[in-house]
Amino acid sequence: MLESLFISLQLALVTTVILLLIALPLAYLLAFKSFPGRTGLEVIVALPLVLPPTVLGYFVLVMIAPDSIVGGAWQSIFDRSLAFSFSGMVVASVLYSLPFAVQPMQQALRAIPVSWLEMAQTQGLNLKQALLQVMLPAAKGGVLVAAALSFAHTMGEFGVVLMVGGSIPGETKVASIALFDMVEMQQSDEAWILALILLAVSFVMLSLVYAVNRRGLDVGAGR
Repeated sequence: MLESLFISLQLALVTTVILLLIALPLAYLLAFKSFPGRTGLEVIVALPLVLPPTVLGYFVLVMIAPDSIVGGAWQSIFDRSLAFSFSGMVVASVLYSLPFAVQPMQQALRAIPVSWLEMAQTQGLNLKQALLQVMLPAAKGGVLVAAALSFAHTMGEFGVVLMVGGSIPGETKVASIALFDMVEMQQSDEAWILALILLAVSFVMLSLVYAVNRRGLDVGAGR
């Protein structure tokens, strides 16, 4: 149980860090830029919200299989398969949790007063400087929400990680899969403990999300 929890925590942490790096520029594009294919990009980002996890997992598995371009390149470089590995689960988790990182950041960026962005331009800040010095501090609530949701969502994954990573003890057997196995083997006591731990993690993460959102509403009302 502890081993599967450690794998889940490791997967959630790695996925969250990668998502924060990817989601910020994506959120900026979707919040402020108009370009051909913008709607298509929004649909792709939001697709995991409605796509069955096993379907997404299947497509990811095909994408990273040893006979695919991505999987073949990985095999050549690292001399190991990307499918049914921890790295493969990271790829799947990033894609599956992408909307939970992008959408809160996008909303937070859109809430930044236009005057702040105009002031940044008059001060001669380039895009990178404006993003790091003005937008990111102003949207820190959205970043915290994105991190919390991404972490909690990854901790609770089942269908995607099972399709892509399988259930290899010590490598890809995450807590949700371990819980399923415990129920199948009628290990009620262990299942209760693991389920309560996962419930507690989700509760704490959602409490953080609601606290950040409430603080943002209070700050906005006080302006």
